[in-house]
Amino acid sequence: MKVHLTAADSTWERSLCHIVPLFYESPEVTFGPEGRSEADVEVRLTLEESGGTATVVAELRVGGRAALRVEQSGSLRGAQTPEERRKIERNTASRALVEALTRETGIVQPWGILTGVRPTKLLHDGLRRGRHREEVRRTLREDYLVTEDKIALMERIVDRQLQALPDLYDLRNEVSVYIGIPFCPTKCAYCTFPAYDINGRQGSVNGFLHGLHEEIRVIGQWFRDNGVRITTVYFGGGTPTSITAEEMDALYAEMYASFPDVAGIRELTVEAGRPDTITPEKLDVLKKWNIRRISINPQSYTQETLDVIGRHHSVEETIEKFWLARRHGMDNINMDLIIGLPGEGPETFAHTLAETEKLMPESLTVHTLSFKRASEMTLHRGEEKYRVATREEIGRMMDDAVAWTERHGYAPYYLYRQKNILGNLENVGYALPGMDSLYNILIIEEMQSIVGLGCGATSKWVDARTGEITRLANPKEPKAYIDTYRKYVDLKLEALEKWNASRTTAPGLAIG
Repeated sequence: MKVHLTAADSTWERSLCHIVPLFYESPEVTFGPEGRSEADVEVRLTLEESGGTATVVAELRVGGRAALRVEQSGSLRGAQTPEERRKIERNTASRALVEALTRETGIVQPWGILTGVRPTKLLHDGLRRGRHREEVRRTLREDYLVTEDKIALMERIVDRQLQALPDLYDLRNEVSVYIGIPFCPTKCAYCTFPAYDINGRQGSVNGFLHGLHEEIRVIGQWFRDNGVRITTVYFGGGTPTSITAEEMDALYAEMYASFPDVAGIRELTVEAGRPDTITPEKLDVLKKWNIRRISINPQSYTQETLDVIGRHHSVEETIEKFWLARRHGMDNINMDLIIGLPGEGPETFAHTLAETEKLMPESLTVHTLSFKRASEMTLHRGEEKYRVATREEIGRMMDDAVAWTERHGYAPYYLYRQKNILGNLENVGYALPGMDSLYNILIIEEMQSIVGLGCGATSKWVDARTGEITRLANPKEPKAYIDTYRKYVDLKLEALEKWNASRTTAPGLAIG
């Protein structure tokens, strides 16, 4: 399918081109002047402004023939800056395009014009600004075309987050820490995270851990010297439990020695996502350092699926390691499930939910498969091996997940979306009462600076005065990290000084 867009403003290109794939499977989208005769679908968007109103007309042609015409309007009266004015015009154009493609295809987009990762930030932003709930709902419904059921989901999540973190809007003077361990037993077919086969890489592992220990020491000392509190620490990757029990023990000892008031950190999490990395010795180390929240990720309870996606563990091993973790005192276990894995449909997913019911982890994240650009699965998309469910089947599986969590007392507490996500749906984290992951809330809602240490870790600095976000990413590949980590430590220290200046001058923030 070839789709060509012509628009009055070239700055609309990014937003408009992200909308088209919501309606067509793997379309070839072009943007520019009219007259692309080879295009299957052409949409021309024109802008008119009159009396403080921006009106965008979308004219859609199929096979060179005029098919339909729609228009959308937006008020410019509240725009105080040129950027605000351009945003209103761009959103109006996006609504016109969504309405035109909805009429043409019959597909309704529950998230409207939203293609970003964090839709709940819109609701949080409205509440922080003191707007009434109904006013925020109306904005989501009319300006962004979000459906009522998705608005209700957003509200449930935001309310749950504010219950879990009543001081969520006041945490800009603290930080959380993400520590990236870039090794796994094997790489999953859908994965694009920094994840390198740990087998035969002991030299890289040793060099990486040496650099990581130094990063933790230097950044931890800066926290101490500047009176910075840490809210949460999250060990991700890769699979942090790929390293040995002795290496884990030394790493956590470094954290306790370097970070200020570790006993006061609200949450410590270690991803033990691959069951084949979990041993009694490693669980003893976690318990020794008071790390009780871990993630053991089955993804599916169908062995054929696990084999196809490259997870070299058995269904039985997932179950065995879950109960092993329980016996070793792990009382806050998360599990990840993925909707839409190759060869799986509603019946297969129902089996996965039935198996999950036998374990009842404290939290459950239900992912919808996303075809990430650099993954093995994306590179071979279309092959029989990686054939996935239809849009309708994906929707049924999501509905089944929602119904299952409701029946078993889980509530949604965080949500994020991805490009190329099947069915244009979402990933939702569910938790039993009081078991929400605080780190997940903070990283998704971007309410707080996250300091990233280790391979592939991205630091996100949230300016305490303006909320502006800047990023700094560590190298993803272990050798590159080993060669350059000192440079990135220095860059982080510079960024921390700027962030510290913003928090000490921000009105209303209590420091210390």
